[in-house]
Amino acid sequence: MRKVRTKITRKLNNKPGIFITFEGVEGSGKSVQTNFLYNELHKKGYNVYLTREPGGTDAGKGIRDILLNTVNEINSYTELFLYLADRSQHIVEVIKPYLLQGAIVISDRFFDSTIAYQKAGRRIPKEEIEEITDFKIFKELEPDLTFLLDLAPEFAQERVENPDRIERENIEFHTRVRNEYIELARMNPERIFVIDALDSIENISNIIKRTTLDLIKEVNYE
Repeated sequence: MRKVRTKITRKLNNKPGIFITFEGVEGSGKSVQTNFLYNELHKKGYNVYLTREPGGTDAGKGIRDILLNTVNEINSYTELFLYLADRSQHIVEVIKPYLLQGAIVISDRFFDSTIAYQKAGRRIPKEEIEEITDFKIFKELEPDLTFLLDLAPEFAQERVENPDRIERENIEFHTRVRNEYIELARMNPERIFVIDALDSIENISNIIKRTTLDLIKEVNYE
């Protein structure tokens, strides 16, 4: 059986929640699949909460508007700090409390996005990102399972309608992002489950459902 790390959420509560994240380039189908998984688990009677980054809190919604609005020209470091501000509030207000309640938390994006988009996409040095994120709040929480919907940027851009500020970046930017995601998956095979986003929506959904139910069984979640 494929090993899945559970140490972080299990440290939060004796009857832990499960933290599942979805990652991928723009247009990879994350939103469709996060909603599918939420609905499937909800129908089975699980305590499940669906959220996203940026914008998973009221404060985060305002940050999301700033980050994605096409009229805004934002410095790469300003962008990084805005994403981290959103995440800080998200962890404190949403993710950690729900995990402590024993919920299954599903998040459309988490810290892997920062490495892929800010380190690789914006070319901010890894050492600087590590220094900026050297706070307990960013280090104490790690997903139990991450689904990476892998899609080449040329296909991804064909799927995007009314592109936001990030989606409008050139193909070279999105290629760097995609390549960094692949590297993250290579370095974290126990956590990151890579799925070909060119597969049918139904097949992808079935893979995600089966893998999640296997995790639930593996950690004896009730």
